[in-house]
Amino acid sequence: MENQIINLDECLAQKKPLPDIQAIDGERWFPMDTTITEDMTTYWGGDWGCSSEVNKLRAVLMRRPGKELENFDYKEVRFRAPVDAEICRQQHDLLADYYRSHGVKVYYVEEQREDRPNAIFERDNLFMTPEGAIITRLAMPLRRGEERYTAQTAAKLGIPIVKTIAGDGIFEGANAAWVDRHTVILSLSSRANASGYQQMADELHRQGVTDIITMQIPYGHAHVDGLLNFASNDTVVLHACQVPYMVVDALKKKGYRILETPSLTETKYCYATNFVAIEPGHVVMSVGAPRTVEMMEKAGIKVDVLDLSELNKGRGSVHCMTAFLKRDEK
Repeated sequence: MENQIINLDECLAQKKPLPDIQAIDGERWFPMDTTITEDMTTYWGGDWGCSSEVNKLRAVLMRRPGKELENFDYKEVRFRAPVDAEICRQQHDLLADYYRSHGVKVYYVEEQREDRPNAIFERDNLFMTPEGAIITRLAMPLRRGEERYTAQTAAKLGIPIVKTIAGDGIFEGANAAWVDRHTVILSLSSRANASGYQQMADELHRQGVTDIITMQIPYGHAHVDGLLNFASNDTVVLHACQVPYMVVDALKKKGYRILETPSLTETKYCYATNFVAIEPGHVVMSVGAPRTVEMMEKAGIKVDVLDLSELNKGRGSVHCMTAFLKRDEK
């Protein structure tokens, strides 16, 4: 190249014609100007995405109880009582079959550590967005590491992983809830620190979320779904004395009707807000909260009740066990 430049200089100095150097062809590759949501079914093998807690449920990820429930110290992992692993499996299958009967595809995390009995609460490992999954980072030493197997499963299914909570960040999936496509509740608690919160907020802002409602979880509680949940696009059910006023006020200003659980016992010990909406105005929950069921039904919400009492000994219920993979946009 250096010699070629010198020859060109000589040509110019001697007023000789310049040599005709063949131009290099352009690469002739042009990018596809599509979004990842447009690519989802074509390149990712499925129709994934979620920006609602209530729109028609299409696909979920669960962890069927495995060997991890067969031999463990229930007190060490904060279960309320010992559990019968086989009854837990039967009840888990009951919930999965219920989902299938309503047209919901059920996928499973097949592999998991045998020392992680809380892995049945799959919601905590993943938070679904319109563009793919955010893999979370669990707080408790007795749970950390579950997320690895959720990430493996998501990759195997072809779900884009758009973010993994990293560094010193801690954030569990049940610490977040969609209010609408542009609004999300993010909480701070023993299960979600400031670093994890900020990582979640940054990713959701990138995806078009403009309004984040910050919810401080009181000491003694862990997640949003233990205190607040959405039954329809205009109805929220909550534990009145434990949800910050600013959160309730923000939801009220967005047009939400506020239903307060009538029993502290049902809310704290029977998981009255820990239900899953199958579609707007139709939810499934576990036994133990008849007063809340009655209140919701009087408010026009259809409630299906399943006996998941053995699973409830792990201090979680339907919502905890269900990670959403796909809901309709409207």
